[in-house]
Formats: sequence, C-alpha cells, structure tokens
Amino acid sequence: MDYEAYRSYHAVNLEAQTHSANQVELVLVLFDGLLEEIARARGHIRQQRYEQKGESITKCINILNGLSSALDFETGGEVVANLARLYDYCAHKLYQASVALDEAALDEAEALLLKLKGGWMGVRDQHA
Repeated sequence: MDYEAYRSYHAVNLEAQTHSANQVELVLVLFDGLLEEIARARGHIRQQRYEQKGESITKCINILNGLSSALDFETGGEVVANLARLYDYCAHKLYQASVALDEAALDEAEALLLKLKGGWMGVRDQHA
C-alpha cells in the first residue's frame, strides 16, 4: 500500500468531513480518529514497534485533552464534570497501556470511548 497516497486521501477526507460539520459532528470525527489511533497503537504493541506505539498513544492522549478542553464547565454541570473525568480516566489507561504494553488497558479505554461515542451519536441524532 502506498502510505503517502493513503495519508493524502485521509487528509482530504478529513477536511471534507470537518468543513461543514457542526460541533457534535466534529466531536464524532475526533472520536473516529481516536479509535483508529488506538487500533494502530494495538498493532504497534503486537508488532513490537515501540516508538510508533508511543507516537500513537501520544496522539490519543492529545485528542482526549482536546475533547476535555472544549467542555463548557460553566454551563455543563455534572454531566460535563463526569465526561471530563471519563476522558481523564481513558487518558490514564492509555498511558498505562503504553508503559506496561498492556492491551487490556487499551481494551478498557476503547470500550469506554465506544460507549461515549454512542452517546455523542445519540445527541447528534436528537438534533438532526
């Protein structure tokens, strides 16, 4: 597979997705990227590509930090506070997975993030 061609396609596809997206759709795009990067990190662990694993985990944690920093703590109340705690917990599990090469920690973070993505999809569907 031509990796550069794939990256170019992916960049164009991402730009098309984000160009006309509302805030919830942007969150879903970030979740898709986050889940894809977790899958890459898992592959890197299995193939013992530790430098690439570290890069993937760093990308995941950066996405989670971005999602967390976009939360409106002033008006979001308990829901936003709980969501921030879940993002932090997932970041911790990803860090743990990276340090200990622990796929179970990746699985736990991924499962939580899939549930959160489902919640965001519900929000999107309610406002469609």
